[in-house]
Amino acid sequence: MPFQKVHAEKIATSVIRQIESLILRGVLRPGERLPSERVLAEKMGVSRPSLREAISELEKRDLLVTRPGAGVFVAEVLGSAFSKPLIELFSTHDEALFDYLSFRRDLEGLAAERAARLGSDTDLQLVDIIFRKMEAANSRKNPAEEARLDAEFHLSIIEASHNVIMLHMMRSMFDMLRSGVFYNRQLVFQQRNTRATLLDQHRAINDALQARDAQAAKAAVESHLGFVEAAMKDQKRIEHNEKIARLRFDHEKSRD
Repeated sequence: MPFQKVHAEKIATSVIRQIESLILRGVLRPGERLPSERVLAEKMGVSRPSLREAISELEKRDLLVTRPGAGVFVAEVLGSAFSKPLIELFSTHDEALFDYLSFRRDLEGLAAERAARLGSDTDLQLVDIIFRKMEAANSRKNPAEEARLDAEFHLSIIEASHNVIMLHMMRSMFDMLRSGVFYNRQLVFQQRNTRATLLDQHRAINDALQARDAQAAKAAVESHLGFVEAAMKDQKRIEHNEKIARLRFDHEKSRD
């Protein structure tokens, strides 16, 4: 007979499973600090020894890390899907930039479609809240804040798609974007006449999601990222033209 005795799961194992699930689903993020041992034990309704046993096991699995005097944190390694040498290679080749934008257009279009169909009302409410913050940042003419909220807006859509593989892959991609590996996001917001256009594009994405129009949400994301790609190509041309103009200028000065 294939049946076996059922054994009660250890409390520490239940704690491990809950923390693992929160990390997998993106609720606990790389680098995030866990509550203190006392608070966490109370929240989970377990003894501190059981909690310590669970944390110790998760540290062995490289999911958590203890920093003396600071506390327990979600391991940063979870946010890195690419090796450091490959990231450095990406940063020095324009080909990687445009492949990156193409990859995002495909994946985020799919994520928006899924979010419109499968996201909960709370998921979509969070997307809307972040968009309202983007509107406020736009009115204050704060490109740095707009750039930060732009990334949060796109990640909130990916979270709302409820695909954990896509979530962790795209988080890694956005970590590289924030660090300027692909391009300076603030640069896009600072370009003449683009800020209002970008806000309108994000409004179209948000409106489609709130209406749960999956095809419109996908199309709005694809249109937006197509615009970003065109803007970056223009910026690359401007930078190239400036180099040539500088050569001409320096040469002309040397003839005086």
